[in-house]
Amino acid sequence: MTNPFFAQWQTPFGAPPFGEIETAHFQPAYAEALATHKREIAAIVADPAAPTFDNTIAALERSGQMLKRVDMVFGQIASANTSDELQAVEREMSPLLARHWNEVYLDAGLFARVDQLFQARASLGLDPEALRVLERYHLDFVRAGAKLTDADRARFGEIVERLAVLGTSFGQNVLADEQSTVFALTEAEVDGLPDSARAAAAQTARDRKINAPYAATTSRSSVEPILHFAKNRSVREKVWRAFVSRGHNGNANDNRAVVAEIVKLRAELAALLGYASYADYKLADSMARTPAAAQELLEAVWRPGRQRALDDAKALQELAAKDGDFTLEAWDWRYYAEELRLARYDFDENQIKPYLELERVIEAAFYTATRLFGLSFVPRDDIAPYHPDVRVWEVQRDGKAIGIFYGDYFARASKRSGAWMTSFREQSKLDRTVLPLVVNTCNYIKPPEGQPALLSLDEARTLFHEFGHGLHGLLSNVTFPRISGTNVVRDFVELPSQLYEHWLETAPVLARLVHVETGEPIPEALLAKLKAARKANTGFETVEFVSSALLDMAYHSAGPDAGIEVDPLEAATLERIGMPREIALRHASTHFLHLFTGDGYAAGYYSYLWSEVLDADGFGAFEDAGDPFDPATAERLYTYVYSGGGSRDFGEAYRLFRGRDPQIDGLLAKRGFTASAA
Repeated sequence: MTNPFFAQWQTPFGAPPFGEIETAHFQPAYAEALATHKREIAAIVADPAAPTFDNTIAALERSGQMLKRVDMVFGQIASANTSDELQAVEREMSPLLARHWNEVYLDAGLFARVDQLFQARASLGLDPEALRVLERYHLDFVRAGAKLTDADRARFGEIVERLAVLGTSFGQNVLADEQSTVFALTEAEVDGLPDSARAAAAQTARDRKINAPYAATTSRSSVEPILHFAKNRSVREKVWRAFVSRGHNGNANDNRAVVAEIVKLRAELAALLGYASYADYKLADSMARTPAAAQELLEAVWRPGRQRALDDAKALQELAAKDGDFTLEAWDWRYYAEELRLARYDFDENQIKPYLELERVIEAAFYTATRLFGLSFVPRDDIAPYHPDVRVWEVQRDGKAIGIFYGDYFARASKRSGAWMTSFREQSKLDRTVLPLVVNTCNYIKPPEGQPALLSLDEARTLFHEFGHGLHGLLSNVTFPRISGTNVVRDFVELPSQLYEHWLETAPVLARLVHVETGEPIPEALLAKLKAARKANTGFETVEFVSSALLDMAYHSAGPDAGIEVDPLEAATLERIGMPREIALRHASTHFLHLFTGDGYAAGYYSYLWSEVLDADGFGAFEDAGDPFDPATAERLYTYVYSGGGSRDFGEAYRLFRGRDPQIDGLLAKRGFTASAA
């Protein structure tokens, strides 16, 4: 068997040859890549020469190239086009990879070299970017246990390996629940759904081979139209209950024990490193710095958001009274919120969907990047995708290629839920120019053949959001991989993505979103209604998000001796914050993929709100200039936010762009809350 991972890829831009890559290639490729990286690390440690930046830090940057190549390809395929065989590889490899990285970061000889350079950093004559890389590497080693005693290192390694196994199990359990739950729906049960949603539900029934005219899964893109528009209350209830119960069904996929063990082990890991809690550990390397700062922001937004939701709940209950004598429940909120929006603002979101055809929204995202950063996008049908639905573009700036962009937009049974950005290769210029290969993954319902994919306004925002992440990777212009693109702290990484969402609703972008059938632009009267209705449901949106972030902090603020039981902790947290009964968590514990498939957003879900302070304040720079594409402001945005990666302190990067520290007023105004209400 010829394994493509053992050869140089003779493809355009060195892109992965997905037509040649098979599941059977991954295990031998991982084995060889791990062995090669171990030899490279051993050579760095054994170098008889005194440590220098080049023979230690740059050598670390040059090491592990094959491992990165295998891991980045596998990670995306295992998330976006998985199979039983790929999941078996994932279960086998996750502890082995964790063990490997433990051995790297806990290698005393390697850390001694890094530490010697760090202590002498002021005298090394490094340029600012190289100094930043040295400082980040030293911090990486320290936070990965390099200063622990031998006994504590051994326990630290055991914890990291076990957490890797548990994270893989958590994600696979959620996907298994999603794959096994499909609702057959009758004509009467989809009454109220717009034509595009009905067509998508019919396609789901065909794709899942359901003997019914329509079907729904528990993916968010399938659930949301039913909760918003299905007139049949019992249908809304059964779909909602399945959606919020993923990982919590008392079956082999139940994640409660997994969550409890993850939280306990994380607290123990933090204690080994001298932190009072895992939240203290995680936020020590963030813009927020402390859990108290994150908590303060969450509570400042929670208070007015909760009050707005409580006020709206009364209005929704009054609307519901016309349909029967029942108490408003969580599966009713979205349905009656649509009616309330219509009553208050004469705005029906279905009126805007014909203008949000997927192709038009993609083009609008590209147009925005062209206006801001001078980018152009050229389809590349000669670059193989990993699935037939995936599309590929070459991205150019000033006539030169700067990267490759893959768009994977449609839901399928083999793809985990949600939306994300990742890379098959990251930008760098250490020894040669390496162009990034960036991927956006979404989960829009695929329409029947020949019909357009119409997005909701929220789905269109998601496309802009993920493309903002994509641009953060594509526009990266640094020397070292360690600080390339999105390799930044968690509460800064959401700034480029959330900021990019603002352009969707600017006049020049909206003007490009024409009706899918008539080609006519959005009428001014409809735009006025859209603008007026922007804050229509911000109480609900704030409550479902902030409650999830507060739950995250509750889990990760516990000490190592706290006994964690998922259901009681979740219930106690919601009672403590006064969670409105009619609203559910955006992510309940047992399917909170952000927190428990890895540690990226653990004690970090608040970062979306932290970045919203930055993005609302940051877009104000364009508003102050009177032009959403003001060239001088766009140039600062490119230089200090999108292209700089982690090359400077993140607070400094924002100040260089904005000219001052961020202020919360923009966020409160964006959500329709006044500063005094907070």
